[in-house]
Amino acid sequence: MFEEDDEEDLNRPFETPIYKKAEAIFELTSKIADLIPDDHEELAFVKRYMLDDASVICAKLAGAEAVDLYDIKMENAAIVRKRARELSLHIHSLRLHGFKEAEYFQIIRDEIEEFRLLFIDWVASFDPWNYIIDRWGLFNPPG
Repeated sequence: MFEEDDEEDLNRPFETPIYKKAEAIFELTSKIADLIPDDHEELAFVKRYMLDDASVICAKLAGAEAVDLYDIKMENAAIVRKRARELSLHIHSLRLHGFKEAEYFQIIRDEIEEFRLLFIDWVASFDPWNYIIDRWGLFNPPG
């Protein structure tokens, strides 16, 4: 049975400013994706990628917040960064395939820029001394 403190720990990732921004990005992405016709093969493909990128950002943020280990946090952060950058670039595919409302996507790009600033502070808050050796050599703390 969960204690009240356990429930607070489970909800902690969802209360952070960066997660709330990620949720806002997901909601905006979903609203713009609703404007994309499913009967246009290329646009439907881009739509799936947009929604996938936005949902993975939220999932990986929550995953990073659920652990204390630096290497796991950094691994999740790298995925978040990659997905946010890819989401920001989907506007080019939308325009290329003739999506008439592509200008709405600029709203998402603006939100991603705000997210990027929160991301920088979030990553800086990771404790680099709370780690296990990454035997792949990718996410070991500096030094």
